[in-house]
Amino acid sequence: MEHEARSSRQLWVEDERARRRMPDPVRTAAVRAVMITSVTLVQGVVAFLCSVAGSWTAFPVTVGAVVSTVVATWSVLDVWITRQVWRQRNGVVSEPSSTARPPLRAKRGEDRTEAASLPGAA
Repeated sequence: MEHEARSSRQLWVEDERARRRMPDPVRTAAVRAVMITSVTLVQGVVAFLCSVAGSWTAFPVTVGAVVSTVVATWSVLDVWITRQVWRQRNGVVSEPSSTARPPLRAKRGEDRTEAASLPGAA
């Protein structure tokens, strides 16, 4: 009976709210960062295996892996910087939420205008 209950549930549930697409410059920087990082990881594995095997190529490959690590770090920072620059140039729409209250000055001004418009109703 428990097996039947498990099989009736869906394995995949669609999320109704789709994520917005990243801007083109940010997406380009992110793809570049992923590719550089993957090459760096491969270089790190090769450097490790060459070191374990005692190959003469261990030192050059290790130096290349270290340099590649610096480049990969910069590429990841580039994604963050590109994202921030894009937000500053194109602006982020900032709207107050529905729970935000109006400024007190505006509220006082409305109360005064309402009181002034009422003719001696007291």
